Amino acid sequence: MSYVGPDFDAPEPRRRRRGPLTVAVATLVPAALLGWLVYEAVADSGGGSAGGAPTTRSAGTAPSAAAPGSPAAPAGGAGNGEQPDASSTARSASGPLAGKVVVVDPGHNPGNVRHTAEINRKVDIGTNSKECDTTGTSTNSGYAEAQFTLDVARRLRTLLEQQGATVKFTQDGDRSWGPCVDERARIGNQAHADAAISIHADGAAQGDRGFHVILPASVHKGAADTRRIVGPSRDLGERVAGDFVRVTGSAPSNYVGDGTGLVVRSDLGGLNLSTVPKVFIECGNMRDTKDAALLTSGSWRQKAAQGISEGIVSFLRG
Repeated sequence: MSYVGPDFDAPEPRRRRRGPLTVAVATLVPAALLGWLVYEAVADSGGGSAGGAPTTRSAGTAPSAAAPGSPAAPAGGAGNGEQPDASSTARSASGPLAGKVVVVDPGHNPGNVRHTAEINRKVDIGTNSKECDTTGTSTNSGYAEAQFTLDVARRLRTLLEQQGATVKFTQDGDRSWGPCVDERARIGNQAHADAAISIHADGAAQGDRGFHVILPASVHKGAADTRRIVGPSRDLGERVAGDFVRVTGSAPSNYVGDGTGLVVRSDLGGLNLSTVPKVFIECGNMRDTKDAALLTSGSWRQKAAQGISEGIVSFLRG
């Protein structure tokens, strides 16, 4: 099975259709339908790079190279937009989000593939034990999810810092592997983050397309207690999903979420162990050729970062 799930856990296979979910966003559906038309047109034209704005970069920073051991970006990929600097923590003195802390979790790590023993060890996620981490998925041409998530996360950091937020990463290609899912949650908790987001891309079947945002279920077991963050996390997730549709033109997933772009899960350690508002976003399906054309486009990744950023800004100012 090609799928390697988010948060390095091993969730149920994504190819199976699900029954009705408890999540619904009435205002998202009309926008999703419009977004899907744009999405089809963009993807069918060969990658969605037209009209994409280049990544804004802070003065004095240089584009970051791919992390050691990660696959080279495909043609038309990272070179289509510059990446912001690679510092793991940066503070902005002014802006509408001054004083706000956002923790960004780039899913997986390019070095995990060389540390299978470390990432396969079990950690406590509250409800049960799961693997510390996984390698993540990749496109059929070899563009790794871990490379994608770092690129989008760095772009997102620049946009949030421009709004005055303090942005902290769980990893920035500066670790040989990991961190484990429990540590990723702990980083957000210890930072007292006002919002946290984990960035991923899916690995489902060809024909499964679109994005979805994963929200924490109400869990109260062992080390996990999400009851206080379920409400604000839902608010964060709905705003991110709505802005992601609007900015990228992508449609909500056609294989999970019943067209809402939202899914509730209780099996992810990064959500179960969080004490701050947190969501995951699966930006698309790396195994679908049309989605892969978008995910490997630097200009589309800039749009993805912009959509995520606008959702977070809306949540923090809302």
